[in-house]
Amino acid sequence: MTHMDGSSTMGSGETVIACVRCSKLARLQCPKCLELKLPRANASFCSQECFKASWSSHKLVHAGVKSEALRSDSPEGQISEALSRGWLYCLKKGQVRSSQLPFFDWTGSLRPYPISARRVVPDHISRPDWASDGIPKVEPNSDLQTRVEIKSGEQIERMRETCRVARQILDAAARAIGPGVTTDEVDEVVHEATVAAGGYPSPLNYHFFPKSCCTSVNEVICHGIPDARRLEDGDIVNVDVTVYLNGCHGDLNETFFVGKVDDFSQQLVQCTYECLEKAIASVKPGMRYREVGEVISRHASLSGFSVVKSYCGHGIGELFHCAPNIPHYARNKAVGIMKAGQIFTIEPMINAGSWRDRMWPDGWTAVTMDGKRSAQFEHTLLVTETGVEVLTARLPSSPNVFPWL
Repeated sequence: MTHMDGSSTMGSGETVIACVRCSKLARLQCPKCLELKLPRANASFCSQECFKASWSSHKLVHAGVKSEALRSDSPEGQISEALSRGWLYCLKKGQVRSSQLPFFDWTGSLRPYPISARRVVPDHISRPDWASDGIPKVEPNSDLQTRVEIKSGEQIERMRETCRVARQILDAAARAIGPGVTTDEVDEVVHEATVAAGGYPSPLNYHFFPKSCCTSVNEVICHGIPDARRLEDGDIVNVDVTVYLNGCHGDLNETFFVGKVDDFSQQLVQCTYECLEKAIASVKPGMRYREVGEVISRHASLSGFSVVKSYCGHGIGELFHCAPNIPHYARNKAVGIMKAGQIFTIEPMINAGSWRDRMWPDGWTAVTMDGKRSAQFEHTLLVTETGVEVLTARLPSSPNVFPWL
């Protein structure tokens, strides 16, 4: 570790930088990040202890620094390299692998690439009931599919901790994103950071989903599978993280810019962020679930964008998905009102063109019908007596990746 310039005041006029792990004043910087000339804000720690505790996930940020030769590899070269390592294309909801790209009437320019083998979770980590065979048992048969649970104080405290950890893991993924980085490498960051925190990555083997997070690039609306494709300058990519820890799940996602992104894509991503913020501001006891979609649709339509109708927000807690379902589009038929103690997600997916979607042959990746771009943001929310608490809110240590904040 190398000491950063300045004392606890960081010197005259110098910006105070928070520890990546705990948000305290940072005094140390990762020497490898110094060598690679990476931003100090993503490489600063308050102590050796925080540095060591973060190392398993932080070291993967270094993998994001690629040579120009690697960044300029052709798609054919990237695919050939992946196949030579035994990676295969994913088919049929993750239950089948193939060495051949499936035939499909692709809607945009993006294509699936081969994926790596499923990552291993250490035996000592507590896991949900689908971890071994891909089949949830408790969730589909629970009465919480039709009844909205009012969480106890003890459940809320567990959810707060789990959601805070989920936020830290998404932040680690955000720091790894850049041109030349594969979405598989982003998945590795998420997996290693989750395990290091003592958690299980909830998506892993959920209904046979093959990876530890979802990475949705450009025209992918949601549930994109991390693979061998390298992110390119100008891409947008959503990373969706859910962590199982303390017997409950914490869920959030954000859409990030890769390098220099065109103005229209920036407008789409910012509008999507604003749609979620406006929806959150409406959450309070007595609010109808169906009103959330009105708020989101009103703001999206002002910018000429459309709202995806096939996927919605959901209840969450000891179950990954449960009641209530919260559609994001206008004139929806959701029944019920919000009450203090309820916890659910709101996660609008906003498209540059048509709201309609199609499914890739992998059975997971939802893409826009017209091949135009899509963006998404998500938070896990607690309804309080007076309004709402964002359980997955950004932390002082969260990377500054959105120019409008």
